[in-house]
Amino acid sequence: MYIFIDESGIHKDRDHSTFVLVYVEVVDYPKLSEAIISVEASLDIKNFHWAETPWPARQRFLDRVLKLDFKVKIAVVNNPINSSKEMERLLPHLIIERGISKIFIDGKKPRWYEHKIKKILRDKMITVKKLKTVDDRTEPGVRLADMVAGLARGYFDGRNNDRFEKYYKLLEDKIVIILK
Repeated sequence: MYIFIDESGIHKDRDHSTFVLVYVEVVDYPKLSEAIISVEASLDIKNFHWAETPWPARQRFLDRVLKLDFKVKIAVVNNPINSSKEMERLLPHLIIERGISKIFIDGKKPRWYEHKIKKILRDKMITVKKLKTVDDRTEPGVRLADMVAGLARGYFDGRNNDRFEKYYKLLEDKIVIILK
């Protein structure tokens, strides 16, 4: 099992932050990875990133990727937040599985962030060697987490609900847990 962690909106002074934990229950993760890369290529998107992709391209991406096999855990918190404290509070409730092969976290994070996550993992008896921070351009699973984080934050912010509702309803079938 592979886990991909991404956040959306933690830099904002209002609305919501979404800590999204996407885990892929596919024995053949490379197959899922190839599927995401294939969708990006067919849509002429180099590397999907929620904030940098215009809405029409997001829609086409969502239409295809939400059909893939993955499960999601979402934690939603109102801004402003202390991301360190919230991560410490929420991750132990999200990472409860055994048999984790690798945990990928989006972006270069500060040392304190990695130390917090490693402590949480050690407390859960999960090997910290399994933790890897990566650039989303190199890891399709992290781009999937970015998509879910952006969609969830947009939905929970409550603006443009007509835009987000259809896709969030499709995502709901994949949601294992929502923490608020």
